[in-house]
This record gives sequence, structure tokens and C-alpha cells, in this order.
Amino acid sequence: MTTRNYAYDKAYAARPEQKRRRAQRNAARRKMVALGHAKKGDGKDVHHRNRKTSDNRRQNLAVISRRKNRSMK
Repeated sequence: MTTRNYAYDKAYAARPEQKRRRAQRNAARRKMVALGHAKKGDGKDVHHRNRKTSDNRRQNLAVISRRKNRSMK
């Protein structure tokens, strides 16, 4: 097993592109909470059906388990 490079992780998360994508994912989560489909701390993820985080249309979003969402490739 290799050790994790936390300095790289921190630099990666600070990139403008990653900040933009994270903001888009957070906006999708807020939208689903406002619609009553998700709750804070519910252990679920908001899945983008077409895998584009910039597409936050309601028909593209679904609330699914973290395990299922993160196992998709």
C-alpha cells in the first residue's frame, strides 16, 4: 500500500476548476434539499444522471446512496 500525498490533495482541491465543480455539486445538493428530496446528514449523495456536474436540471438529479453513487464508473 502506498502512502497518501496530502500536499497534492490540498493543491488539487485548490485548483480553480475543482473549486467550480465542487460549487456545482453543492448547488445540486442545495436544490434537492430545497425540494425536500434530501436532508442534511442523510448519508445520501445527489447523483447527476448524465455525469455532468454543471447540469443541475431537476430531471438530471437523483438522490441515491453514497455507496452506489461512488461505485459508479
